Amino acid sequence: MKRILILLLVVLSATACGNPAGSVWRLAGSSVVTDPADDEVVLKTAALLQSDIETVTGHRPGDGRRILAGTLGRSALIDSLVAAGKLDVREIQGAWERYVIQVLDERTMAIAGSDRRGTAYGILHVSEAIGVDPFCWWADVPAPRNPKAAVEGGRFVSKSPSVKYRGIFINDEDWGLKPWAATNYEKELGDIGPRTYDKVCELILRLGGNMLAPAMHECTGAFYSHPESKEAADSWGILITTSHCEPLLLNNAAKSEWDTARDGDWNYATNAETIRRKWEDRLAEASCYENIYTTAMRGIHDAGLRGNLPLNERVPLLERVIRDQREMLQAHIGKAPEEIPQIFVPYKETMDVYEAGLQVPEDITIVWVDDNYGYMKRVSGPEEQQRSGGSGVYYHVSYLGAPHDYLWLNTTSPVLMYEELTKAYRSGADRYWLLNVGDIKPAELAMKTFFDLARDVESMDIVSVREHQAAWLAGIFGGKHRKEIQGILDEHYRLAWIRKPEYMG
Repeated sequence: MKRILILLLVVLSATACGNPAGSVWRLAGSSVVTDPADDEVVLKTAALLQSDIETVTGHRPGDGRRILAGTLGRSALIDSLVAAGKLDVREIQGAWERYVIQVLDERTMAIAGSDRRGTAYGILHVSEAIGVDPFCWWADVPAPRNPKAAVEGGRFVSKSPSVKYRGIFINDEDWGLKPWAATNYEKELGDIGPRTYDKVCELILRLGGNMLAPAMHECTGAFYSHPESKEAADSWGILITTSHCEPLLLNNAAKSEWDTARDGDWNYATNAETIRRKWEDRLAEASCYENIYTTAMRGIHDAGLRGNLPLNERVPLLERVIRDQREMLQAHIGKAPEEIPQIFVPYKETMDVYEAGLQVPEDITIVWVDDNYGYMKRVSGPEEQQRSGGSGVYYHVSYLGAPHDYLWLNTTSPVLMYEELTKAYRSGADRYWLLNVGDIKPAELAMKTFFDLARDVESMDIVSVREHQAAWLAGIFGGKHRKEIQGILDEHYRLAWIRKPEYMG
């Protein structure tokens, strides 16, 4: 009660002056104020914004100006503003990841989110508006110095993102991210662990994403082998998903997760009891967090289903697998399967099983895949577009595998990305977009385009998407360089389309 009374006094004192006319609201010296009872991601992003304001303006908080930030139903600050009629949140109530930013008077601005990520996106909207780039840490993008940094006055209400779940898959981490984390950033662990994932998840959130498929090669410790990693992800509001070959969050490429010498054959027809026990154990530790669960199964890592079964026997086996998985999910989460986010990824040979008649429950999201080189192999047809689970996309801008790898440069044209991703989107793929980014480091340009498109698919068209990356880079290096940057990118993608540099052996 004492905490609520103190917060109420802050609200009333900050809004007593009314809302005067004004085109901008200056940020220098302002304090970012939250309710300690709000979600951790709100507190963390508020701390980021406070730091970003100080970096940009050169002023520490102290002039009495406040940014009041919080989540509806979780923040006494925001709920008091709403109850007092100071803040109208009707447009965002009950919505997915929406926020309202409103200047209340010359000393007070409010940021209210419909849910924890909505609030975080609203807070980071202000950060980006004053010039702090999402890649400020990962790519050493300096923040501009501007003592007069300001945001527009009045009121801004966001839309829900075009795609509900948006994230990256860290894959083929062997050459870049793993050695860097193991020998530099997490020396004491010698692996990709919670400190690295903390920074990965901050990046995803700054880019407007909400989902991570963690690194899963054998060279890396499995994500759940470091328990703090899942806590780091949740502290940023990031959901965990997994690749096409990691059913129910289990990484069978890692010896700690599945060792054939210890656990037997990864074959549901002959070793179902052991496989189910592994899944039960994983759900017991992870199901209390937000996750998206891969259903069905493939072979170990990127191989086909074990057992050399004919196609007509694989279909009923995978249907049995999915039934068993959904029973486990219901038992651990305490919800009907239809209420639990699940995906089915018809990747490589699994597409053959699907097209042979595999019955996938209609609430499971079908995640269509590209051909590993940026061209969609399939999108939803008219009947599939009626499924309650909808569909999604698994898309590559980095690939290790036959007949050719491409890992070292970002060579997927933004125009190709736009054409293929929006083709899928117009066919109903608005539920789930996952981008295979390899080691992250070569893929910054593609990541920026991907997340901006996933957040608002109407923000670009086939013409403007070509200029998207040059406009972003010009914001970093200076507007006078935009034409030159565009020319460099155009020629780079033209040459890479003829033949990717990695193919020149």
